[in-house]
Amino acid sequence: MEINKRLLDTSYDLILSIGQVVPHEVVGMANYTKNILVGCGGKDTINRSHILGAVFGMERIMGKDHSPVRKVFDYAQEHFLNSLPLVYILTVTTASHDNVRIEGVFAGNSRQVFEAAVELSREKNLIWLDEPIKKAVVYLDPREFKSTWLGNKAIYRTRMAMADGGELIILAPGVRKFGEDDGIDRLIRKYGYKGRENTLKKYNENADLRENPSAAAHLIHGSSDGRFTITYAVKHLTREEVEGVGFRYTPYEEAERKYKPEGITDGYVEYGGERYFYISNPALGLWAVKGK
Repeated sequence: MEINKRLLDTSYDLILSIGQVVPHEVVGMANYTKNILVGCGGKDTINRSHILGAVFGMERIMGKDHSPVRKVFDYAQEHFLNSLPLVYILTVTTASHDNVRIEGVFAGNSRQVFEAAVELSREKNLIWLDEPIKKAVVYLDPREFKSTWLGNKAIYRTRMAMADGGELIILAPGVRKFGEDDGIDRLIRKYGYKGRENTLKKYNENADLRENPSAAAHLIHGSSDGRFTITYAVKHLTREEVEGVGFRYTPYEEAERKYKPEGITDGYVEYGGERYFYISNPALGLWAVKGK
């Protein structure tokens, strides 16, 4: 485990870690020790935790407190972080009509504080559906989502609800690149979102991917493994770029006219002779089918 050495400065009387508890694709539920060990973590900690979660399987982790990655973080808290003057301030929020509502605030330095936040988040942020979604349309606010590295939350958070053979359309007016930095962007362009087994094969064969396990994990997370189609509707990337990484492409303006009528709200929509499930912010929820 590696963290920023500034956190070990003994002159601090108090260190506040503030963040939102929501379902997360790598650790199960975001925040608590993740803020310190990943948010302020070293490269190896970030990389190894990401590949650990990807190999174990995203759909076995998301929306759950306990996972192999969280077990590693719990060990680090117990053995390395307990001596720090850390206090966690954890929020649980929901969104409706672009208005974010704070459902709960939990503060303290024990795991019980996190567990209480997890319980509320599972109640507020997990959306259980009676049947799989055949067609989903997810909107990515351009102020927040400028890369597929972040924008693929549209895939992570809906995949447990998507029907086999279904269609996911991502309205991404602000997405203009794949990685958040140039190095990761190059890796995504080179290897693409082309399935778990393909990515693990490339990982074993190529040093540049082995040196970036978090990128390999991201490529696994961003593929549906052929189970459903993924279309990115963008303004700032070309068809060749989008299709080159394994997604389908459509122009943003065309998709916006077709799938984002004025006044649209989350849930099933009947519009233009089609029925689809609309999500305005994938970061604030996890959609799944009851019984799965």
